[in-house]
Amino acid sequence: MHVRFFLLSFLPFLFLITTPKASHAQLSGIERLDNNIMIDLAEHRTPEKTAFFLFMSNTYKYGDIGTPAALLVGGIVGNDQQMRQNALYIASSTAISYGLTYLVKIIVKRPRPFIKNLKITSVYVAQNYSFPSGHTSSTFATATALSIAYPKWYIIAPAYFWAGSIGYSRMYLGVHYPTDVAGGVLVGGASAATMLILKNGMQKP
Repeated sequence: MHVRFFLLSFLPFLFLITTPKASHAQLSGIERLDNNIMIDLAEHRTPEKTAFFLFMSNTYKYGDIGTPAALLVGGIVGNDQQMRQNALYIASSTAISYGLTYLVKIIVKRPRPFIKNLKITSVYVAQNYSFPSGHTSSTFATATALSIAYPKWYIIAPAYFWAGSIGYSRMYLGVHYPTDVAGGVLVGGASAATMLILKNGMQKP
């Protein structure tokens, strides 16, 4: 059910970003909004904000790897089986998001914003394709799985603030459209939901 909902939710994104357009005047409303947001963000960059969002963007691997690693160590040291299982759940959710993101990228092959629109400038030149945002999908998978495993506000709030900041940073830095980030949120959430179904299924007698 969750996987089917994810696939149906993804279809409008795929249609919008893969339908060829001849000119800016023929762009869909969402595509124009995509471009306008990116141009506006680029025009209002400051050295301080750029440094901050570069830092945030670069924390994604530390959170993706460090979160389950810390739980695994804590579970081993404290002889806590539940914590070890949560570590595996979060790690597998994030790993699945990496795989799904890579698969969608090579299917859709959406060019980066600064390649498709010369009015959009980026802070650095990112490689590979644009849709969906890999940083966003992996961090939202980590944040969602962590929040499911530990449904406390003091866990959920910082987890999603971190993931949300990274998603925003990808747009601010000029390497992903808003729809790329939205797609990443869907992939990340779907990855955590799918692994939760598998986890619960394996725990049933």
